[in-house]
Amino acid sequence: MEKIIIEGGTPLYGEIEINGMKNAALPIILASILTEDKCVIEHLPAISDVSLALEILRSMGAGVKMLNRTTVEIDTTHIRGGNSPYDLVSKMRGSTYLIGAELGRFGAARVGWPGGCDFGVRPIDQHIKGFEALGAEVDIENGYIVANAPDGLRGGQVYFDCVTVGATVNVMIAAVLAKGNTVIDNAAREPHIVDLANFLNTCGAKITGAGTSVIRISGVEKLHGCTYTIIPDMIEAGTYMAAVAATGGRVRITNVIPKHLEIISAKLEEMGATIEEDGDSITISRLGDLRRANIKTLPYPGFPTDMHPQMSAVLCCAKGTSIVSEGIWENRFRYVDELLKMGADITVDGRTATIQGVERLSGAPVRAVDLRAGAAMLIAGLAAEGRTEVSGIGSIERGYDDIVGKLTRLGANVKKVYCSDENELREAQ
Repeated sequence: MEKIIIEGGTPLYGEIEINGMKNAALPIILASILTEDKCVIEHLPAISDVSLALEILRSMGAGVKMLNRTTVEIDTTHIRGGNSPYDLVSKMRGSTYLIGAELGRFGAARVGWPGGCDFGVRPIDQHIKGFEALGAEVDIENGYIVANAPDGLRGGQVYFDCVTVGATVNVMIAAVLAKGNTVIDNAAREPHIVDLANFLNTCGAKITGAGTSVIRISGVEKLHGCTYTIIPDMIEAGTYMAAVAATGGRVRITNVIPKHLEIISAKLEEMGATIEEDGDSITISRLGDLRRANIKTLPYPGFPTDMHPQMSAVLCCAKGTSIVSEGIWENRFRYVDELLKMGADITVDGRTATIQGVERLSGAPVRAVDLRAGAAMLIAGLAAEGRTEVSGIGSIERGYDDIVGKLTRLGANVKKVYCSDENELREAQ
């Protein structure tokens, strides 16, 4: 077992660089299946979800070569559809994008039921609705999602009943090689939707409207390989911004797109932080007291659900009463029990949490119940008095590249340890 140990109470100072976006990297990696060619993808985050996606492609017959820590060459010329290992795809929610990729290239798909963080029911009904609008037949058989388009995919009109990132991504991937034109209405607008569209267009697709609620796709006969650079991760940047807000200090965060961070920046400024923009970097500082705030998560450009737990950790240290409302997932508050162990004062009613700020959190043994909840535990530990031990850190490493190293470089007293039992801790090399 591995843990992250934090001795809290130290303000953060210095500079860090943000990695490529996890939520853009996964669909782009799997969409490379469509090219039947070599793609070089740059600025990948070195995280376990990316490693898992690349391992899935290797198992399907792709050539995967790491050119450096953040750049990979993927050759999908000889990849085989329908044979992705169940034990791999069941560990990652993003594996659903294999369905769209296999349908687009082979006209058929067989993919195990996806996994990933458990913070509520995440149905694939809108994915299925989109595939059926393109002419596919979809069934669930023995834990596998099986889709077939006997006559090939054809363009169609897709209207999503709710804004859904996953289904928007999947239908985009499937539709680029379909015959005719596809219109996706009520589409998700997140930056990683735009990044996927830019990647596919660089490979020869014809997609317009990404970043708006209506995406139009003109099917093409073939895609080709390309070299493509992933956009910076707005959630990684937001997490470090939240950490500075919680602990105090001053940190310059480089390789960001400030526009993607606007709603996070605005909320942190409302809470007492100061944020300065300078090209592709921002500097965040917090010297005075934290102030209460209300947050409601919504589809982009609303406040991102993936920043909800981190902001709750910050609000635990703010003066006054804050309200956090979750507008996307019904069970995202599982992290609250962990914060209560640290002395937080939080009451949850349905999808709303009332947070009464406390003078100081206290270190405690806590668990990362999912990826972003794990980041919240780190933030709480950094702000707390005393020692915090965070277990279940595999969840954190799904989405954060070298988070211990980056926090250490900012002056935090944090280390990753291996432990054979509760009484024996050994620092990671």
